Amino acid sequence: MHLTQYIQELLYKYECVTIPDFGAFLTRPLAAKVTGFGEFYPPSKEVTFNQLLTTNDGILAHFVAQKEMLSYEHALRLIQKEVRNWKKRLKTQTLRYPGVGEIHLNLNKNITFIPWGKVNFETSSFGLTFFNRKSNYKIPIQPKIVSLMENSNDDLMFTPEKEKKSQLLRYAAIGIIGIALFASFYYFGDQYVTEKRLAAQEEAQQQIERNVQEATFDLGTLSKIEASITSDPILSEVILDQNFYSIVAGSFRSIENAKRKIKALKEEGFAAELAQSSSEGLFRAAYGKFSSKKEAINLLYYIKYTLKEEAWYLDER
Repeated sequence: MHLTQYIQELLYKYECVTIPDFGAFLTRPLAAKVTGFGEFYPPSKEVTFNQLLTTNDGILAHFVAQKEMLSYEHALRLIQKEVRNWKKRLKTQTLRYPGVGEIHLNLNKNITFIPWGKVNFETSSFGLTFFNRKSNYKIPIQPKIVSLMENSNDDLMFTPEKEKKSQLLRYAAIGIIGIALFASFYYFGDQYVTEKRLAAQEEAQQQIERNVQEATFDLGTLSKIEASITSDPILSEVILDQNFYSIVAGSFRSIENAKRKIKALKEEGFAAELAQSSSEGLFRAAYGKFSSKKEAINLLYYIKYTLKEEAWYLDER
């Protein structure tokens, strides 16, 4: 079974690929970069490893079952067998995952992950590679001025002093135009990358919700349950009179689970509330809801890159 190859394929589609009872490979988007030496780097994704995320989410097992034409239970048993082999080998050697990275134990017997960085898992950058732009600027050749008569400078149309001032003005104009072009490139490039990042995050979250919809679970025989429905004031907050931008912490089938998540977020200091429900009927718990898109994006970056928590952006129209 080519489990390492399947992990690499899934990292193109998902931000998190969990290996049950072992850990999870995560991808973090990186914006395009231009250095002062003319080096251009396209948008990419940085791969990391978290040994605390060990709960099976079904993504890897379903993919293996599909590739190997096996049942889900059989695929899960094969993954568990491979994980036991990895743990045994990790005590004495380095585990290599082609295209992803290497895992080994340091002197303190803690897991250390080293990404290879040779594969770009950002699908929107397909075909884009690093390149170094060589400068086309040529040093102008200073013309030699030959004096025919020692004291005849007053009769010349262009004197050396005037020519030197003209060259300085040209260089200043070229510098101003270059700065303006660079500023325009930086602004529109940053705006484009931001929009692409938000679109990718929303697409990833929608894919996770579709996986939840497609998953089947054997719950046995359920007894008859009688329930009374009453109005809940927290649901009234979802009625929108204008456009909002929410930072979603998670989606839940049960409104009770969504409210428990909101309560936990409020205890952490967030102005949490319910966001707009999905088309599949899932209830979304949000870190906060804003009328300003800029404020929502600032909170998203703070949660993902400072708190290292999972969240995604939702445009409620």
